[in-house]
Amino acid sequence: MSHRIHYPLPHTLGRLALKLLAWGVLFFLVLPLLVVVPLSFNAEPFFSFTDGMLRLDPQAYSLKWYGAIFDSPEWLLAIRNSIVVGVCATVLATVLGTLAALGLASPDMPFRRAITALLLSPMIVPLIIVAAGMFFFYARFNLVGSYTGVIIAHAALGVPFVIITVTATLKGFDTSLYKAGLSLGASPARAFRDITLPIIKPGVIAGALFAFGTSFDEIVLVLFLAGPEQTTIPRQMFSGLREQLNPTILAVASLLIFLSGALLLALALLKRQRAGRRPSRVLS
Repeated sequence: MSHRIHYPLPHTLGRLALKLLAWGVLFFLVLPLLVVVPLSFNAEPFFSFTDGMLRLDPQAYSLKWYGAIFDSPEWLLAIRNSIVVGVCATVLATVLGTLAALGLASPDMPFRRAITALLLSPMIVPLIIVAAGMFFFYARFNLVGSYTGVIIAHAALGVPFVIITVTATLKGFDTSLYKAGLSLGASPARAFRDITLPIIKPGVIAGALFAFGTSFDEIVLVLFLAGPEQTTIPRQMFSGLREQLNPTILAVASLLIFLSGALLLALALLKRQRAGRRPSRVLS
């Protein structure tokens, strides 16, 4: 027979106040998103709710601003650049971040803390300082205004996320498995591919998703390093807010919200899959 635990009244009131505060903060953070999405379906070129929208009139809603995205050469160029730069930067950041995490996980790694702080600095240092430093450095190699420069810069921002997620996965990794593979004649590359990589794969994928999301949402580095041909979605939105204000920007913002939600859902599914594959300990 189960017995329900009765907490004192002050404890119950404290828990209730904490829940109300948490829900209030969540509502405060989500409220702008709840405003942007409905306005993106506005049939009129306004950034406000019309009388028809307030009366839930179907004629007050339209998909024309979503269609305007794919009818505009500027938006199509921005979408293509964001995808190309995001994918290339993600691949580069994932490879470099995974190798760095493996090196930092080695007990023989000298100056581990200093190197870790250096690799994680793009996440800590204000982005405007990083962008200014990259601009003057890349200018010497003619990388300003090129796809290569933007991809390398976005990859530098994504590397810390990959390092953190892969390092967290490596904490539960049994290095004796890798050594056993080497003792059986496998090369280091094959032992990594067949033993280490399948175990740390959830961390690698999570880091790649974070790196892609960071690249897709970044604007400061693009303003410093990109030229007219490397315009990305955030930069096009920034230019639209300054030059031509219309609800197309809200439609793009809504698509980015859905993309962010899909990335979070993928991370949640990946975490659940990792928990389901975790071997249970059996006591004999």
